[in-house]
Amino acid sequence: MDALIYTAMSGAERALHAQQVHANNLANLDTPGFRANMELATSQAVKGGYGYDARHLGALQANAISGREGAVRQTGRDLDVALAGPGYLTVQWQDGEAYTRSGSMAIDADGALTVSGHPVLGEGGPIVLPPYTALSIGADGTISVQIDGQTQMQVIDKLKLVRADAADLTKNEAGLIVSRTGDELPADDTVGVRGGFLEGSNVSAVEEMVATMSLTRDFEVQMKLYKAADGMAEAGNRLIRE
Repeated sequence: MDALIYTAMSGAERALHAQQVHANNLANLDTPGFRANMELATSQAVKGGYGYDARHLGALQANAISGREGAVRQTGRDLDVALAGPGYLTVQWQDGEAYTRSGSMAIDADGALTVSGHPVLGEGGPIVLPPYTALSIGADGTISVQIDGQTQMQVIDKLKLVRADAADLTKNEAGLIVSRTGDELPADDTVGVRGGFLEGSNVSAVEEMVATMSLTRDFEVQMKLYKAADGMAEAGNRLIRE
């Protein structure tokens, strides 16, 4: 009976943690460029020594992301970009790089281009813009500005755009996308952007709600199994006493 208790209790714990994953996805339904977290249930043998061979625990893995594209809307804002197809923008994270689909860029007090406070990287490192009167971002990520007092557009830098399979990516503690190996991704010239557009979250509210209801039922089943195992254990103890 105790083997069943291992399975039932770890299964209930997995269901609770999985609900947290889906609740976080729903909370970011309106976050530009957000990639939904995916959860996967696995089975792990209990390593407790002799006599534990038949015991297994249910475990949760939630370090995968969904590669599905989100809906794109036109904003007309010069600093908004949406990735055209698979790919990611590159931003600075600590001493390295991280990646994002959020294209809502801003300019800080020093003229640096940022996304959610993280410097946006170009071919020459962090992109810093001079004072300008007009700005355009080309389909290949080239950033051009018209500097005060000039009549011609001048190329400043080019966004570092990268591409990778979703299976090779995960999220860091800041919620930014990084490669599973920790290596920096090379620039990919096949990735393009659409200036004046913004991609929304790729979270499906319907799918997340269905998953949450399914997990609630799963938790209830695990609790019934636990009570059944507890009842069998109690009956066994009563037979021994008698």
